[in-house]
Amino acid sequence: MGAVVDQLVTIPYAPRPLQRVLHAALDAHRFAVAVCHRRFGKTVMAVNQLQKQALLCTKPRPRFAYIAPTYRQGKAAAWDYVKHFAAPIPGRGVNESELRVDYPNGGQVRIYGADNPDSLRGIYLDGVVLDEYGLMDPIVWEEVIRPLLTDREGWALFIGTPNGKNQFYDVAARAQREPGWFYAAYKASQTGILKTEELQSARSTMTNDQYLQEFECSFEASVKGAVYAREMQQALEDGRIAAVPYDPALPVDTNWDLGFRDATAIWFTQSAYGGAVRVIDYHEGSGQALGHYAQVVNSKPYAYGEHRMPHDVQQTEYTTGKTVLETAWALLKPGVRVAPRLDVDEGIHAGRLVLPKCYFDAQKCRQGIDALQNYRWDFNTKVKDFTHLPVHDWASHGADAFRTLAVCHRAPKPVTQRREKPDHDEADVYRRRHGRQGVSRGGYR
Repeated sequence: MGAVVDQLVTIPYAPRPLQRVLHAALDAHRFAVAVCHRRFGKTVMAVNQLQKQALLCTKPRPRFAYIAPTYRQGKAAAWDYVKHFAAPIPGRGVNESELRVDYPNGGQVRIYGADNPDSLRGIYLDGVVLDEYGLMDPIVWEEVIRPLLTDREGWALFIGTPNGKNQFYDVAARAQREPGWFYAAYKASQTGILKTEELQSARSTMTNDQYLQEFECSFEASVKGAVYAREMQQALEDGRIAAVPYDPALPVDTNWDLGFRDATAIWFTQSAYGGAVRVIDYHEGSGQALGHYAQVVNSKPYAYGEHRMPHDVQQTEYTTGKTVLETAWALLKPGVRVAPRLDVDEGIHAGRLVLPKCYFDAQKCRQGIDALQNYRWDFNTKVKDFTHLPVHDWASHGADAFRTLAVCHRAPKPVTQRREKPDHDEADVYRRRHGRQGVSRGGYR
């Protein structure tokens, strides 16, 4: 500390014994996972670890980040702590607009939200904390944050409370089997942090699943408020999430959710005999035009049947003056189908009907499966109950694309009428068969 200030500084933080264990583990390991019960004190511990490293790091211009599922959550959960524990340090600066503290040695601690991964691109990090990683899009770590640590060999701490078997479960399993990683799970029945009578009171007002998840760190309980909880659990139990290879004898249909301002998601499916749906592939991306995704689709070794688009495909693009449907029609062969416009509840009901028919390729569809497992109803904190609307977060893109799949799922019908161009006012199927361009009529099931 002497290199930073010329006097002894006392930080108003006295770590509990288990917090001390985590501080020591982070000093000795590059990657760590801590599964913590509610009120363990993980955010306070994480903020102080970031500040300590920002002050002691000997590299030029040290950069450290606390990342929450959303920027708003990060500000609410951690920003006051960051300012509080930095207050005694002479010469520190606070930037309220960027949620950043600057230290006199040039180090920084800053808060980010995983809901805006573009805000992280182009920077470097010497250390990062991902708080409630299970509520983030997995690609934020894999495609954005991990590369930021590479050139400076930065460290990462994943912390949170379980919320089903999602990416937090995956990274916890990895930490337990891979050399060089640290793993710890802190259950309320073992830590002694919360009083017994308080835990008994909580248990009396919660379901068993809720209590085991929140206080006993159980990954076995399903995601709270998960829309497709029963259907996805049944798919696991039935062995319908396994290897599902491409069958060249069946055409492949694509099922889209178009992200005009956020992510675009695409499911690749094959309709098999008996009404089964073979879900063989999944792709998701953001910040790209439709042409990029058309290239992704066309680069795959699949023989396509139809490309199913959501109803908003008929919006006009300001840059071209054409509808997205016209652009899609030009880029995707053999043809494009527009899904009927349904209420969200109706679309979810259709999804529940088709899910028992689905067989998912576990490897190629992993990101989409995560989305379906984590797609959940919003929770109204005032009435303490779930609403009738789903949360719009990283999981909603894959779930919305699956809704397109569900409302369009039906047996193929023959071409009955010739069309030279798409009709924007009808939800038609455009396909090219045997060198002829036409439209399949007859409505939707």
